[in-house]
Amino acid sequence: MLLKIANLVPQGTIQYKMATVYDINPNKLIEKAAIALKSQIKAPEWSKFVKTGRAKERLPMENDWWYKRAASVLRKIYILGPVGTNKLRFKYGSKKNRGCKPEKFYPASGKIIRTMLQQLEKLEYVSKEEKNVHKGRKITPKGKSFLDKLSK
Repeated sequence: MLLKIANLVPQGTIQYKMATVYDINPNKLIEKAAIALKSQIKAPEWSKFVKTGRAKERLPMENDWWYKRAASVLRKIYILGPVGTNKLRFKYGSKKNRGCKPEKFYPASGKIIRTMLQQLEKLEYVSKEEKNVHKGRKITPKGKSFLDKLSK
């Protein structure tokens, strides 16, 4: 997908720029990336039996939830810069229904996110980085081009 840049160039000439992660609907991008990642990574055997967080009562309904979450994590790393496991736990966390008591927020499972980050590191889509006081994973040029190609 190419986008017109009309306001920045003289009249009569049209320039185009490549579509990026910011220009496409996130749901469509995550679906495409999940399909592409399905052939590159393998979900662990234990992923069929686990909940995605403390606030959840049941397992995920979809069979390929692992690949969708991995694609979503990759997109979040692209957008947010160096991101650690703890920050991603809070991004994917949810409120727990506690009956009569008020709902309470609980972060998502750290083991799931850590395992996905390790798989994405093996593919060389993300790498570890320290930026001043912030430590975490950042997107590599290979991961950036992977997502930008899917956003066309």
